[in-house]
Amino acid sequence: MSVYLIAQINIHNRERYAQYEAGFMEIFGQYGGEMLAVDEAPTVLEGQWPHTRTVLIRFADKVSADAWYKSDAYQQLACHRWEASVADVAILQGVSAPSGEQARMKDLPDETRNK
Repeated sequence: MSVYLIAQINIHNRERYAQYEAGFMEIFGQYGGEMLAVDEAPTVLEGQWPHTRTVLIRFADKVSADAWYKSDAYQQLACHRWEASVADVAILQGVSAPSGEQARMKDLPDETRNK
């Protein structure tokens, strides 16, 4: 089942961050990831959004996402991001739904249904 990685990033050194960006896609592509969204000015529907960049990516499964994130190549590249920004990064589990139908409440985790 697909997993999604969301990164909410506050960039404080664009020049250093550009070094991270320059090598990102080559490494990312080796693990079958799909870039879904990169936005520096999202439309905020509720609350505050103090991040300078938000990224949403998809992997076929958690094994692939973990392999990418923990790879030596990505960890070396990520040093540029860590020095250039502060980020909150999380992996979200996808929701399965029958083809052509919307996801049903029964497919959602209990804690999501009860909100």
